[in-house]
Amino acid sequence: MTDTPATRSVIVLAGGISHERDVSLRSGRRVADSLIARGHRVVLREPDSSLLAALAEAAPDLVWPALHGASGEDGSLRALLDAQGIAYVGAEAAAAQLAWHKPTAKVLVERAGYRTPASITLPRETFRELGASQVLGGVLKHLGTPVVVKPAAGGSAQGVTVVENEADLPRAVVDAYTYGETALIEQKVVGTEVSIGVVDTGEGAFALPAVEIVPRSGVYSFEARYSAGETQFYTPARLGTEVASTAAGAALAIHQALGLRHISRIDLIIDGDGTPWFLEANVLPGLTETSLVPQAIVAAGLDLGQVYEAIGEVAIRDAR
Repeated sequence: MTDTPATRSVIVLAGGISHERDVSLRSGRRVADSLIARGHRVVLREPDSSLLAALAEAAPDLVWPALHGASGEDGSLRALLDAQGIAYVGAEAAAAQLAWHKPTAKVLVERAGYRTPASITLPRETFRELGASQVLGGVLKHLGTPVVVKPAAGGSAQGVTVVENEADLPRAVVDAYTYGETALIEQKVVGTEVSIGVVDTGEGAFALPAVEIVPRSGVYSFEARYSAGETQFYTPARLGTEVASTAAGAALAIHQALGLRHISRIDLIIDGDGTPWFLEANVLPGLTETSLVPQAIVAAGLDLGQVYEAIGEVAIRDAR
């Protein structure tokens, strides 16, 4: 990490109007508290119609977007921050936009040489125009079951359904459309579910210890993510040394292939042969008390406040 920096003025953005508002508020509060404990001047605020003018007036050293969902992760806010010349944590606008859209991220990762489950992307209008029964019949013929149905963009497992029986597929697709205009349907890969955080604290990006996810219900749902006791985590994951190294290398390479920076989380399934399969990338992962990246930072023997502070310094350096 970098040497102890000067005191910085930081605005942490949290809340917003996305489906992940509550998670965002919790993440933002944790980041703000960690930076305050390190001696920085931190303001925690919501995005609203006065935000851009307020940022121009305040001229903070750094903005930390803790806005989960489209408002913070689809690249639009980042483009506006770029336009104002404001340093911020996380991927630049173009990279965020590509990674936020799961089907696009899957294509980029596959082109980089990593496996990702076979899938079909299904816009709502296609579902309507061609008829649900015909479309879903084609999906099942190609992918079979089980499949995982999810919104093409979004986080916190909202709108995600694991479909074991063909009869449950229509309902799952409709549920995904509740959170967006496009559904992603992909084959379910059986194996060990892990998340690997990637951070840059001043000397280049590196992978944190993998976190193994074992939800009580068998599905890592929204409730399993944010309700204490609903999921058991193993950090580091219970992987052999060689498999763990392969997974870490894949996570770092995917982070770089997607053009991400500062902090991200790469979600993988490790199959029975030890091969990592890419599921999705998180442009700005959750940083709540039950989130995976903070668990991994602690497991690596690092201090949360120091890591967040160092990431902020890298972001400020990158903006110069």
